[in-house]
Amino acid sequence: MEIRDFAEKVLFSHSLEEKLSPAGLLTDESPGTAMVAPDQPGRPGALAFSTGQFKFSFPSTVHLESEGTRGHLLHFFANHELLATELMALVLLKFPDAPKEFRAGVLRTLKEEQDHTRMYLGRLKQLGVGFGEHPVNGFFWRMIADMATPLDYVSRLSLTFEQANLDYSRFFGSQFAIIGDELSEKLMRRIYEDEIGHVGYGLEWFRKWKDPEQSDWEAYQAQLRLPHSPRRAKGAPFNREGRREAGLDEEFIDELFVYSKSKGRAPDVYLFNPFAESFMGRGSGFAPNKQQAALVRDLENLPQFLCRRDDVVLVNERPNTGFLAGLQELGFQLPQFETLGDGRISEDSELLSRKLGSLQPWAWSSDSLNVFEPLLERSASADPPLNDVWVDEIRPLYSKAWGAEVLTALLDHHDHDDWLCPQHHVGRLATDVDEAVALVAETRATGHQPMVAKMLFGVAGANMQRLWEPELTAAQLKWLERTIAAEGGILIEPWLERVLDFSFQFQLTDGKLRPVGMVRMINDKRGQYQASEYFPNLSTGLDEELQILLNGPQGGRLKHLQESLRQLMEPRLLRVGFQGAIGVDAFAYRENGHLRIKPITEINARYTMGRLMLELMRFAANGRCGRMELVSLPALKRMALASFPEMAEKLAREAPVELSGHPKTRIQSGAVCINDPTTAKGCVAVLHVGNSKV
Repeated sequence: MEIRDFAEKVLFSHSLEEKLSPAGLLTDESPGTAMVAPDQPGRPGALAFSTGQFKFSFPSTVHLESEGTRGHLLHFFANHELLATELMALVLLKFPDAPKEFRAGVLRTLKEEQDHTRMYLGRLKQLGVGFGEHPVNGFFWRMIADMATPLDYVSRLSLTFEQANLDYSRFFGSQFAIIGDELSEKLMRRIYEDEIGHVGYGLEWFRKWKDPEQSDWEAYQAQLRLPHSPRRAKGAPFNREGRREAGLDEEFIDELFVYSKSKGRAPDVYLFNPFAESFMGRGSGFAPNKQQAALVRDLENLPQFLCRRDDVVLVNERPNTGFLAGLQELGFQLPQFETLGDGRISEDSELLSRKLGSLQPWAWSSDSLNVFEPLLERSASADPPLNDVWVDEIRPLYSKAWGAEVLTALLDHHDHDDWLCPQHHVGRLATDVDEAVALVAETRATGHQPMVAKMLFGVAGANMQRLWEPELTAAQLKWLERTIAAEGGILIEPWLERVLDFSFQFQLTDGKLRPVGMVRMINDKRGQYQASEYFPNLSTGLDEELQILLNGPQGGRLKHLQESLRQLMEPRLLRVGFQGAIGVDAFAYRENGHLRIKPITEINARYTMGRLMLELMRFAANGRCGRMELVSLPALKRMALASFPEMAEKLAREAPVELSGHPKTRIQSGAVCINDPTTAKGCVAVLHVGNSKV
């Protein structure tokens, strides 16, 4: 019999017995002409592809103890083996001019897939399950049948779906062993061993046909186009050993391990731009200095902890594979990283041809709009229109004057609550130097000597002038004049004796401002940010006086305050069509021995390090506490360490990460660098997790 005749029988027969019957002696003297793939292979009625919604979820080990569940799982795998058999028959019919050695190898593999299917059917019968008892889908067929070349075939089936089975077959074989199902374990072991050979066979031909100038990984990525994706080539847990046995190189294995990309869902796109206030305040007149630019480069991967696995993070330099692999092993989900060219979307970026979800900068401002501009037509977030006019409309939200306005309104609503700051502690706006001098004098007349003048669009405690001298100096007056000219105003307020900094975090989505959580903050004596701390209860570990202040006599004081903030901010945010994260910085302070809360230091219409802290704690075990600190070069020097890699090694020795087990990997304790210490120039963010103050 000719190979072509045998392949036609396998592909088109409606008899399962004929599809799986042994081939006998075959020749390949008349391969015929290339065949167009049918819509679906011939099958018995019970095994026709389901036309309805089909969703199969892999069962957990505990559920595998049920014979019915095991039967359903093996039924699912049996259909995949039958599909592989049919697809290999299609390859023989679709590519008659392919090399004889390649066709002979496909035939050998097809025979093994027939064996696998028969083995599954035998085990299903022992479990009392008929093949066709459960609905089956044609996903593999739809993904592979339109292949245009043999290279498509080995890329899609051998190096993608069969490679993924290196994970699934070994994992479920181990699960069957755990529950004592020796027959199913033996079956999966045979499948796994043969799958190693199948992947190796595909890899051999892939290397013959790929661009020799590209590595295996580069060529593999280039060959696949959505909905095909390297992400479909792996399961969990990831099996490095089996891939090495199949002949895949270490670069390929490492890159696949950390690879993340949507299988079809429109991804959200994230960008780290922490100096939005400066761009809003000074427009084209602002350019980050060398230190600020270095900070952005060091921390630009941080949005990866805000997004989902299918999302995209824009970076100037993709994080090292080894660093990403370390994060993934600790349970962190990895997004897709898209590399910018000179801070812009590259002209050949695939994002320009993909349907995208929302655009998620750290903050909406002129700089993030410039980066996202090529993607606006691809994004689903068209309401409000993302343009220069809209950026101008939301500009007041970035001014500290808005925080002062909201605080004034909040204090009016709580004018009988003596645990809140009085109105004269609210910052006041000055629009010229004379007015600023008058406000300083007026505030000092209330008994406050130390004052602070804040730039309306300053960032993270910076860009402020501390007015602690009895009289304003010439340098301070010059600074006031220069700042007011650049930003149109300045905020004057008393400098208060802080005892605790904290923040409220919100998210505005779908027309509703919702609370996300609260975190404590550590600032230096100048009010500049150093770290964020998370506790299941914000008052954990504080002295009794502070706990009473924060909780109130009946408890829930901060929750009530959070709701007041939400009600006051939401209407303004909705009027200008704002979407995204909002952080409200606050602090407790002591005045004349009396503790009070200033519930708004400033409102940050953007993501903040406090919000990042909350998102990081999603990867910690329940009930854990956490701290996320920014370690700068001066801090490194104070620690008597020579480099960030040395710091990372010290943390690994002294605070090794301990993980929880099932159902999901979570951090129980330890410290982890969340940006790459081997490439950082000036700053490394470190997450500490523990069961108490960390």
